[in-house]
Amino acid sequence: MHYQSALELSAFGGKMRVKSLASVVGLACLSATAGSAQEVLPEISVSAPAPTTGTSGDGLQRGPVSVIDDTYQSSSAITGREIQRSNAASLADLLSGLPGVSASTFAPGASRPNIRGLDDYRVRVQENGIGTQDASDFSQDHVVPVDPLAADKVEVIRGPATLRYGSQAIGGVVSATNNRIPEKLVENGFSARFKGGASSVDNGLDGAVSLDASGGNVAIHADAYGRRAGDYRIPGGVQANTRLNTEGQSVGGSYIFDGGFIGTAIQHITSLYHIPGVVDAQQNSRIDMEQTKWTTKGEWRAPTDGIDAVRFTFGASNYKHNELGLDANGVDALKNVIKNRELEGRFELDHAAVATGFGALTGTWGAQFGHRELGTDGSLGGLLAQTNTNTAAIFAFEQIQFTDTLRMQAAGRIENHIVKGLAPTFPADFLPPPNTFSEEPARRTFAPKSASLGLLKNLPWDMVATLNAQYVQRAPAAPELFSRGSDGASGTFVIGNPNLKIETAQTAEVGLKRAKGQLRFETSLYYTRYQDFIFKQVTGNFCTDTFASCGATGPLTQVAYGQRDAIFRGAEVIAQLDVTPLGNGMFGVDGQYDIVRATFTDGTNVPRIAPMRAGGGVWWRSAEWYARLGLLHAFTQNDVGLNETPTDGYNLLKAEVSYTHTFSRTDFGPREMTIGLAGDNLLNEQIRNHISFKKAEVLQPGLGVRLFTNVRF
Repeated sequence: MHYQSALELSAFGGKMRVKSLASVVGLACLSATAGSAQEVLPEISVSAPAPTTGTSGDGLQRGPVSVIDDTYQSSSAITGREIQRSNAASLADLLSGLPGVSASTFAPGASRPNIRGLDDYRVRVQENGIGTQDASDFSQDHVVPVDPLAADKVEVIRGPATLRYGSQAIGGVVSATNNRIPEKLVENGFSARFKGGASSVDNGLDGAVSLDASGGNVAIHADAYGRRAGDYRIPGGVQANTRLNTEGQSVGGSYIFDGGFIGTAIQHITSLYHIPGVVDAQQNSRIDMEQTKWTTKGEWRAPTDGIDAVRFTFGASNYKHNELGLDANGVDALKNVIKNRELEGRFELDHAAVATGFGALTGTWGAQFGHRELGTDGSLGGLLAQTNTNTAAIFAFEQIQFTDTLRMQAAGRIENHIVKGLAPTFPADFLPPPNTFSEEPARRTFAPKSASLGLLKNLPWDMVATLNAQYVQRAPAAPELFSRGSDGASGTFVIGNPNLKIETAQTAEVGLKRAKGQLRFETSLYYTRYQDFIFKQVTGNFCTDTFASCGATGPLTQVAYGQRDAIFRGAEVIAQLDVTPLGNGMFGVDGQYDIVRATFTDGTNVPRIAPMRAGGGVWWRSAEWYARLGLLHAFTQNDVGLNETPTDGYNLLKAEVSYTHTFSRTDFGPREMTIGLAGDNLLNEQIRNHISFKKAEVLQPGLGVRLFTNVRF
């Protein structure tokens, strides 16, 4: 079964077809009742895949909208050419224009997603259901080792569905999926896909190849990709030290049997990327990252009476990166080493529908475990001594169908979270004397508990209303507890707090969606109250590489973890209207809006909150052609936290034109080819990202054009 119910549009044999994925959040045996997605051009055979949610990397609608209309979480996805047309080297940059989603944009390739004002340890990034098992949540300059070139679909999941993945997903989940572990046999026994692109803003080149084959009951997959880019251009010049070189490979296979599959894959990625900023450019700061990861998963559907399906996923990895740059003597040196060894497993069981006096009850029960070893080493003295984190959890999702138009869901999770490390003790003002801090071995044990309740009601005019309430707890992560040193690449000296308590979020959200018809839309309003919200506060002090140097001046900004109660509230709207048939296609308009307002309970602002944004566009598409022009405006962000500065707004203008040709079917020839041209930041505006620690030093890329192509065999 699938956990994120969506109406997916797919192209096959030159025709558009609609398939409804029967599911709800973590539940089995539910059929989609709100109908299929609108076919905007029913009289035309649309040969190119349309995006699952009708949105793209700039957050604006593309062609047919397919709003998720039978689940209890807010979810959106980018697929197919939506991924390829973007020049993004990270999942966060790819998603950063979607309503409610921003990116840290620390460096090309090193960018974490920010969802509704939350990031790092509150946003889980995963691939095929397993966490990315990296160090990207540890510091803003660390890359997420999943390149968009390797993704077939990237989805943002919010709401009750996040309980499936653990307390570290309290803010949401960014989920990338691909076919590295095949789940079915390949049609005609073989398929291949080649894609590539070239970008003007950074003289970048990228490409990927994916091969799938099957025979008998065995399916195999192999892929490889790479991207290279130079320093990108900005208005009036070049942003120094933004070069990037990434490549990855994977091979996997599965045994397919009647009612299920079991498979495994191994993948490897390396990335050498540079860190922008005044000092970092002078020191040629860069990070050399490598990860090897092994994953396996399987599913057995309807094995026995009372059980509809059982599933498992498991992943283990070895991650390491070296932070390099010139030392005080001008000699290139190894400054810091970060290692992360991690494993994660999950088991799930879908029970058969149970008749009750209120309606049919369906559900999923599951268990999850994980182990993580994270630490630093190097000449800087070590930001984080070796830490060990062990987690174990059980969870359940249950849904009852009251009537054909009314459903209710309840979900719950309980964890055991153990963190071991060296607990630092600093002076109250975080300044010497004494010139050194003390530390001692520590073991913290937490038991976060979470629950959710949701209602879904079908309304006239093909609308669906949702009402959700959540109580979610998060255990502090090891770096939040035990950090105690310089992080030169991010320009900070980080002080952890070993006395942090569990963070609790209470959320209410109401939504209204319409997934078909001439006008399609999705809107949501949410309110979250945090008790003991964990945040990284700028202290006003500065440091070099050691605590003894901390004072009024220095190249590193001192930040310390603390806790305060906070309130987050916001709204998100996205819509599309088919205006009129034009020529042999359809002309339409679209729009979006999002805002998040975050304050502590004393009325002061939570730092690094993305600005309010609004945008819209016009588009036209036919069976072969697609064209769009869209503008996204970010307003000036004046709601700043302590020791934070305002950030000017900007206008982001994008345009695209692409052509898709479907070939006649042959045994070995190409089936489909797409070629397109996409323009980004066409106004060549100076764009600074408010949530970036280096916004004062680093501009986002200026005007650029990307040529892309995709061929399927």
